[in-house]
Amino acid sequence: MKRALKLVASVLVTLLFTWWAFRETDWRAQWASLRSANYLYVVPYFGILTLIHICRTVRWGCLLSGIQKVPFRPLNEASGIGFMMLLVLPFRLGEFARPFLIAQRSSIRRSAAMTSVVLERITDGLLVATLLRVLLFFIPEETAQVRYVKLGSTLMFAVFGGGLAFLLFARWQHDRAVHLVRITVGRVSPGLAHKMADVVDGFVGAMRQLPGPGQLALFFALTLTYWGLNGAGMALVARAFGCVGVTDAACQPMSLTLFQGYVVMTVLVVGLMIPAAPGMMGTFQAATKVGLGLFLPATVVNASGLAYANVVWLCQTVQQVGFGLLLLSLGHLSFKDIANKLDKEGEASAPMA
Repeated sequence: MKRALKLVASVLVTLLFTWWAFRETDWRAQWASLRSANYLYVVPYFGILTLIHICRTVRWGCLLSGIQKVPFRPLNEASGIGFMMLLVLPFRLGEFARPFLIAQRSSIRRSAAMTSVVLERITDGLLVATLLRVLLFFIPEETAQVRYVKLGSTLMFAVFGGGLAFLLFARWQHDRAVHLVRITVGRVSPGLAHKMADVVDGFVGAMRQLPGPGQLALFFALTLTYWGLNGAGMALVARAFGCVGVTDAACQPMSLTLFQGYVVMTVLVVGLMIPAAPGMMGTFQAATKVGLGLFLPATVVNASGLAYANVVWLCQTVQQVGFGLLLLSLGHLSFKDIANKLDKEGEASAPMA
């Protein structure tokens, strides 16, 4: 029943943001933009998405290297399938897919692998929130929309900064941190408190097995490369919607500079923190619309801008799901079997009635 309620709530959030994103859409102009777009730009964008996948996979291996140096093939298999499951599974069960899969392919414990995922998320969250605030300094006009985006970046920094502070506290005062989790979160959800306590335990153990300076430096270098490619890709795809050589007057040309591409990317990441149904549909388009609205007039945003958002969303979805399905096939694995095992783990950790 609780999962059904969560599913209904996530679908309602998706419907709400989908309605908000498309409520003022100029459908004729959006169709004209989609019909006249130069989809040749999608080809190098898929190349960028592939490089992003490789960077994310290798940097995860850097974090795990203090425990065990995992060969690229099993690391890539766990990453590709895990990223796909994170996208398509409800209730964010996909968060546990990578630790589950890498534990089957190495001697790394799932709790330690989960800790590496948490550290990745914290690093990404702090980097994106900081980058967004820095970029917003170069937007001279202090509109209501800019203020809302600044608030979002501040909240994001507070969430991930608070998470990092707590984990560092756990490294220093392990027993007190675990007790704090159990007496606070445990009052609301004993199952969740148990999982969080396991993460704290795993974090403390993993901190004792951090990779060397060289691997840590490579981790941060790959993180910067990953986000650098991401923003450049966002700007690249926008070139497809320039309406070059198009005679249809309904087509609204748009483009993004590299700077604007990074702003749109960071705003999108903040927006995707909002829980929604699998696939990120709705929240993806709404957050992209907010980012584009910082630079482009509403007539363009509600036409070519939303066409652009849909194409970027579709490219990212196809890439993640495609890689995951390919790796499932090559590894002779069953999506249903993995999903059921993750689901059973969730049930096992749920509070008893």
